[in-house]
Amino acid sequence: MTRSSYLSLHRHLLWGLLCLSLVQASKVASAETAGYLNPDLSVSRRVEDLLARMTLEEKVAQMCQYVGLEHIRKAEKRLSASQLKANDAQAFYPSLNVSEIGRMTEQGLIGSFLHVVTTEEANQLQRLARKSRLKIPLIIGIDAIHGNAMVRGATVYPSPIGLASTFDTDLIERIARATSLEMRATGSHWTFSPNVDVARDARWGRVGETFGEDPYLVGELGAAMVRGYQGTDFSGPDKVIACAKHLLAGSEPVNGLNAAPMDVSLRTLKEVFLPPYQRCIDEGVYTVMAAHNELNGIPCHGSKWLMTDLLREEMRFEGFVVSDWMDIERLNDLHHVVESDNDAALLTVQAGMDMHMHGPGFLEPLVRFVKEGKLSEDRIDQSVRPILTAKFQLGLFENPLVEGKSAEKVMFCKEHRALALEAARKSIVLLKNDHILPLENGTHRRIFVTGPHADNHTTLGDWAMQQPEENVVTILEGIEQIVSDDDVVDYFDCGKKLGDLTPRLIADAAKQAWEAELAIVVVGENSLRYQWNEKTSGENTDRAQIGLVGRQLELVKAIHKTGTQTIVVLVNGRPLALPWIDENIPAIVEAWEPGSFGGQAVAELLFGEINPSGKLPISFPRSAGHIQTVYNHKPSQYFHQYRLNPTGSLYEFGEGLSFSKFQYNNLSLPEQVEVGQEVKLTVDVTNAGERAGEEVVCLYTNDVVSSVTTPVKELVKFCRVHLESGETKAVTFEINTNQLSLYDTQMKPVIEPGLFEVHVGPVQGTFQVMSGHNSQTPSVAKTSQKISKD
Repeated sequence: MTRSSYLSLHRHLLWGLLCLSLVQASKVASAETAGYLNPDLSVSRRVEDLLARMTLEEKVAQMCQYVGLEHIRKAEKRLSASQLKANDAQAFYPSLNVSEIGRMTEQGLIGSFLHVVTTEEANQLQRLARKSRLKIPLIIGIDAIHGNAMVRGATVYPSPIGLASTFDTDLIERIARATSLEMRATGSHWTFSPNVDVARDARWGRVGETFGEDPYLVGELGAAMVRGYQGTDFSGPDKVIACAKHLLAGSEPVNGLNAAPMDVSLRTLKEVFLPPYQRCIDEGVYTVMAAHNELNGIPCHGSKWLMTDLLREEMRFEGFVVSDWMDIERLNDLHHVVESDNDAALLTVQAGMDMHMHGPGFLEPLVRFVKEGKLSEDRIDQSVRPILTAKFQLGLFENPLVEGKSAEKVMFCKEHRALALEAARKSIVLLKNDHILPLENGTHRRIFVTGPHADNHTTLGDWAMQQPEENVVTILEGIEQIVSDDDVVDYFDCGKKLGDLTPRLIADAAKQAWEAELAIVVVGENSLRYQWNEKTSGENTDRAQIGLVGRQLELVKAIHKTGTQTIVVLVNGRPLALPWIDENIPAIVEAWEPGSFGGQAVAELLFGEINPSGKLPISFPRSAGHIQTVYNHKPSQYFHQYRLNPTGSLYEFGEGLSFSKFQYNNLSLPEQVEVGQEVKLTVDVTNAGERAGEEVVCLYTNDVVSSVTTPVKELVKFCRVHLESGETKAVTFEINTNQLSLYDTQMKPVIEPGLFEVHVGPVQGTFQVMSGHNSQTPSVAKTSQKISKD
């Protein structure tokens, strides 16, 4: 080659490199000035602008969620490869190390993470995502079920079953609001809450994660949580998106075991299990999680009828659906409805799934299926649109990072501590009181305290990680703080674990109880997931029997036998069968799992500093053989009686005692109403006791004669009323006749004319619904997610 030709070639190469640099610079400039990065544009325009710039791989990546890097490091130390497959709480990826997941994040191949519990890691992951071509931020999810309790140092509120006992929608909305602030302060934007499963089987370990057995109560409390988490449109740096779960009917498995099959009629689905989801959708819930179980032979994660026909088309859901933990893969290896994980990915997306929780093996097959024409790119866009919308609406494109000091200002702050104490006080249910409570302080008594749960953190419940000792008040600590110097508190440590109780320890406890004037025994179950091997309740911890675990009942009996006046305090996340305790112990306190300040609240109740106001959101069976025991059963349920055993529940939904006595009088209601009209009812409630208190006023109805069977009574309204001693208040309820509808023999929603009974406390009345024919209820209005539009 001549020198001139060499120079000519060199000039051409330099020119080519210069042109390439100019093209790359142009692309960078284009990205920097792209419409989707302009916060002044509407969310919908930004989403469409970004979608148009994304490759197919980048789109599918938004549908992929992984567990956090620190979670992976810890799980690798705790789990073997064989243990990994069956574990629903911890995870790592044998085919990927932490560095490789970091590189994937930089390449824009991951759209979401979960189990990220520190601000530092959240910021680290967001910085990696900002290095990707389009700088799309991550959405980080966490199981913030009753506070952001998976994070150390968070405020832990009572478990949902305890919150449900408050019957206080305003309180629950405030708790969700406070939770969203603690989540955003630690880098999370998406809570897998509320759980709006209707719990009808006490063997099922996740009862404590629910709001109980009544569809109306579950729906109202779930909607309150959605309002608290999301606000009106979940926009800005202080909101999170909510997730209604688990779709559908996994809370009444055939054998009580989580993820076991569920076979149920369409009628029961629409009467019992679906109404809470519809209520949350009406409130604007932005995500829904599919359930582990199969429903009538179809795994929920592969059900087009469930995720598309029902959820989106009939119920008008407009957000996105996320899978539960590895349940897409279980279409293959558990349910055997497909031959491979790749086929499982195709089936679930065709059915309506939008995001995979969690891990690899989802992106590549979906991209290939699109390229092969088995799946359209439009279907991928349908999933990606709402995911991107959430990221824009939450403000993550502008502010993906969390200020370093923000967690210190928000976590366990004064306002949140006060809220947790208020919730604990309102959540405790006094089940029995034979004139023993409240205790009189300063009576020179020796008070004996014992039981596995007297002085440990089981009061935190499931979905809580280990919290600082100084952030938790145990029941023993609460009692010690409240008693006067004139009283002596003797504590006997019979072991912190339920399996620690031995005959020798029980005998020693009874010996010490002989010397006391009063014994407080704290028993129940353990839901703590950081004590997984000791758990007796909570996620994936189901039981064939629902009495006290181990020798706890022996402990109670031994102390009662001493003749010392005995109080039993229960710490548990589900109903327990306690017939002997009910028959023999004069005072029983259901504390549930009352959270950070549960011990203080229990002590305040015992010594009369607060007046108990909690009501049961779920009935207590007498035994596992009495399941299903629900208050809103059909008329024929107890037509016959059990041989040799009592029939019915031990404690029924809505029960709960007070130190006050409330009287109901002067129920006023119209004689007749037309379909579509409001039914206005008023009742006078009087506090005839000597101290101020709060009463949960519940309104039940019963359709006297109907074309299909209806419950003997059903909750339609409730409220809390504060009354001073001797005070009377007129409580007014308004119900629309649409609330009285039923599904007829053709499964069409109708309001049938006829007589309806009304029950408010001990008083009742009737009114007539007037119409010349069965009147179809109005169709469900399409709900708005309140996302800003052009």
